[in-house]
Amino acid sequence: MKPIDQLLLAWVGLISGWTFLLFGFDKWRAGRSGARRIPESSLLWASAAGGWPGGLLGIILFRHKSAKPSFLSKFTLAFFVWAALVAGALRLTGVF
Repeated sequence: MKPIDQLLLAWVGLISGWTFLLFGFDKWRAGRSGARRIPESSLLWASAAGGWPGGLLGIILFRHKSAKPSFLSKFTLAFFVWAALVAGALRLTGVF
């Protein structure tokens, strides 16, 4: 495996873990009245930065934001932002 591939895989693993924790923490805070929540924009930026696998897992396991169509459409857009970034990077490196 090339070093750039290892770096990309490590990045996705780390940011996905972080995003999963953000979703879980926000779900936990949602059950507490008056507790400060994590902004949706933070969840979406973490997802767009490569954490969409962890975010998707958080949506499924925690059932967090799963009944909110506006959030789910933004989450889908965040996935496409990530996919476009990866495609652009692959194109720049000559792989694609």
